[in-house]
Amino acid sequence: MTYNDENLIWEEVKTEHIVQDEWIDFRKTAFRFPDGRIFEPFYTYSRRDYVVIVASDEEGKYLCVRQFRQGIREVTVEFTAGGIERSDGKEYGDHVNCTVEDALAAAKRELLEETGYESDEWRHLITIPSNATIADNMAYIFTAHNCKKKADQSLDEMEFLNVEKYTPEEIEEMIAGGNFKQAMHVMAWLLAQRE
Repeated sequence: MTYNDENLIWEEVKTEHIVQDEWIDFRKTAFRFPDGRIFEPFYTYSRRDYVVIVASDEEGKYLCVRQFRQGIREVTVEFTAGGIERSDGKEYGDHVNCTVEDALAAAKRELLEETGYESDEWRHLITIPSNATIADNMAYIFTAHNCKKKADQSLDEMEFLNVEKYTPEEIEEMIAGGNFKQAMHVMAWLLAQRE
């Protein structure tokens, strides 16, 4: 049987908010499938939207950060990234009663805070769901070229990271060897290479 898009939509039957605090809305949901069956549990979560910046300096080296990632319990190398700020201080949710930082402004802020670098050459590559299967937040991917060192790092209280520079060949080697472990960052790199 073939379904049109409208008939592929699952109907939300009930939702339980397992954790709903200032950081995350983690939900357990029952859905009615297009054939009428109800299935549960499906676990999903809401987090705030974020930016990823593929940034290169005046010598053509790429600015990366090395930091611990608690999900895989490893120190990773990745591009600069960070959350888009909200006026309500929450990490997720609709934008009805709050203002949300512009994505490009967030990207510029994150690059400066994490690396101390600035750029006048920005390009938005794509806005894409972060993980459409289980999350509702969006990733805004940017490139920044000819970045110049303007300041020291200004890290958040939960950020502990080192800035490192890599050639394109070194990044390619890390990706090929499974040592550049953020999927959205690998996608950002591949898109940036098509510029």
